[in-house]
Amino acid sequence: QLQLVESGGGLVQPGGSLRLSCAASGFTLDYYAIGWFRQAPGREREGVSCISSAGGTTNYADSVKGRFTISRDNAKNTVYLQMNSLKPEDTAVYYCAATRSGSRWFLFVASAYDYWGQGTQVRVSS
Repeated sequence: QLQLVESGGGLVQPGGSLRLSCAASGFTLDYYAIGWFRQAPGREREGVSCISSAGGTTNYADSVKGRFTISRDNAKNTVYLQMNSLKPEDTAVYYCAATRSGSRWFLFVASAYDYWGQGTQVRVSS
């Protein structure tokens, strides 16, 4: 069974940091581009960051540029999202998603992704 599992979410104070992980089971991530999305209550899902299969190409939403960093360790079959200088507006459920086809993943087109995790909650509050 192909699965993506996110972890690392939690409650953090403004200005704090979290590192999210996206681990794959049942398949290897080597050939997949990975995207991180988030959805806050009452808001549409939005793309946060994405990375190519080899890790050489990344993209970030303007709202997180300079604060978030995406990386991957294919040997561990895991992709990470390091989130620094967190703000209350970063509060959301964060999802990772995977695709091995096309190029629309780079533009955070949700339908371009084939597999999705269940999400991990991030809450930024004092």
